[in-house]
Amino acid sequence: MQALQERLVELGYWIGTADVSYGQLTRQAVMAFQKVEGLSRDGVAGPATLERLTVAGRPTPVDAGGTHLEIDLARQVLMMVSSGQVQWTVNTSTGNGEAYANAGGGTSVAVTPTGTFAIDRQIDGLREAPLGTLYRPKYFNGGIAVHGAGDIPAHPASHGCARVTNSAMDMLWTSGLAEVGTPVIVH
Repeated sequence: MQALQERLVELGYWIGTADVSYGQLTRQAVMAFQKVEGLSRDGVAGPATLERLTVAGRPTPVDAGGTHLEIDLARQVLMMVSSGQVQWTVNTSTGNGEAYANAGGGTSVAVTPTGTFAIDRQIDGLREAPLGTLYRPKYFNGGIAVHGAGDIPAHPASHGCARVTNSAMDMLWTSGLAEVGTPVIVH
């Protein structure tokens, strides 16, 4: 277990504090690794995942400049980039492309828009929104935010936000990598 966790950290996959358990954060880091490497996304460090860990490199950002967040929609990962290098990669779940009933009456489509944005506001606590509870959201495009949630599946499942674990959201708040004004690149 320790070797797995150490290798994930070496490659820039955030696991929180390493311990001897295969808990939620290790599972989420394994899933992020599997997504980046094009493996089956189950969060289990089986033979194919363990083999790939021996030869894999740290993910590379699309934009190699400055400090920013990158949300990779195809791979469903969020990367924290500092001085052009990925510091941490975490599992995320973004907009699922399905229609849903919006709070104003009518329907909308659950899309995470592509482009370059910036974190323009944040709430240090829970936000009870019409579509669900957001933990410590950092908004980058109107009502769309990176936020903590209890369920981060392997596939797109949100209404447009980028969900990460509550622990990863706590890390974003304390790391200095996601302050108000930080660019967010969604691709």
